Amino acid sequence: MRRRVVITGIGVINPLGNDVETMWEALKEGRSSVGPTTLFDASNFPTKIASEVKNLDMAQWVERPEQWQVRGRHSQMVAGSTVQAVRDSGALEAVQDRTRVGVYLGSGEGNQDFDSFTRMITAALTDDGLDLARFMQAGLEMLNPVAEQEQEPNMPAGHIAALFDAQGPNMNCLTACAASSQAIGEATELIRRGDVDVMISGGTHSMIHPLGVTGFNLLTALSTRNDEPTKASRPFDRLRDGFVLGEGAATVVLEELEHAKRRGAHIYGEILGYGTTADAYRITDIHPEGRGAIGCMSMAIRDAGLTPDQIDYVNAHGTSTTVNDKVETRACKEVFGERAYQVPVSSTKSMMGHLIAAAGVTELIVCLMAIRDRVLPPTINYENPDPECDLDYVPNEAREAKCDVALNNSFGFGGQNITLAVGRFRD
Repeated sequence: MRRRVVITGIGVINPLGNDVETMWEALKEGRSSVGPTTLFDASNFPTKIASEVKNLDMAQWVERPEQWQVRGRHSQMVAGSTVQAVRDSGALEAVQDRTRVGVYLGSGEGNQDFDSFTRMITAALTDDGLDLARFMQAGLEMLNPVAEQEQEPNMPAGHIAALFDAQGPNMNCLTACAASSQAIGEATELIRRGDVDVMISGGTHSMIHPLGVTGFNLLTALSTRNDEPTKASRPFDRLRDGFVLGEGAATVVLEELEHAKRRGAHIYGEILGYGTTADAYRITDIHPEGRGAIGCMSMAIRDAGLTPDQIDYVNAHGTSTTVNDKVETRACKEVFGERAYQVPVSSTKSMMGHLIAAAGVTELIVCLMAIRDRVLPPTINYENPDPECDLDYVPNEAREAKCDVALNNSFGFGGQNITLAVGRFRD
């Protein structure tokens, strides 16, 4: 028999709040965290708004916070969310063999040191152009090697392993917006096949920097509704004009069921199914017929041993871009058939923005809260119906509803598609 995988610990660092309950209350109330960008001067950018984490204080999470000051924002955020999740779970206290504990994250790049790079260029400019030797010398004098290595996406996973003496598999994937969902799916498979008993999994990312915003602006993917920040992210709404860039981290502790039961662990839910596909189409465009989205949703339902009729709620990828929302709607109709109009679908990106690599795990935790409380979070800013997006998007207000099984969709640039099926734990 395949080993069952349950979730026994959760934690978030999020624009809506730096713990799960604060974030969840904000979601139920339909509050937005979007405001003017403060992490850099965005005054000359088409998009001047973002969804930023506030009050990131490492002293709350680690014994020697000064060691973390030079580490990347992505590492700091996921350290906070992971400390919460590990404390919440208590699973590591029951593991004698630390090689049976692994880490699998979906993390993005770290700090981008634009200031030092600019000063290096300035120091190396001559009347004849760029003096490479002077450029290199300036770099040796200006750059902090510890800070530079923090640009690497794998660094957070290394820090987490060291922080918790997790000596088992240590991995990171960066499949754009699908990354942390893929990390959870693959971590689940490691436990299912018996390689480990406990996995620390999740993701972290901040692209709120000049390079990140420039790239998304050039792709015309970001909302430019700068005069109404809290109204900018409006998934499935006819007047949507792009997503709002967010940042954050979230972590779940995955545990083999019998391991969790032996120690009397609190179980938030069970990972029932995992679906993963590729559009094999274009880098930045989802396949217009939604074939990848349909495939991974169907695969997750089959992997869970369920039928589409048993799905109570879908936390949509729901980015607030014209194409994604339309195609995801089409995919839901294909998967659920005539029942599609009875399946609630909502996008919490309407409130917290798009956390990119950290989006999937954050939204999985939202599904766990919906299952726990039997409350579905809303899609706020849904004001202008789109005839091509005509499902039940739980518009504007949270709703009490039966929620025993939820699907969490994550679709990334490059055509990566992940769906996780999570359910109420039943022994």
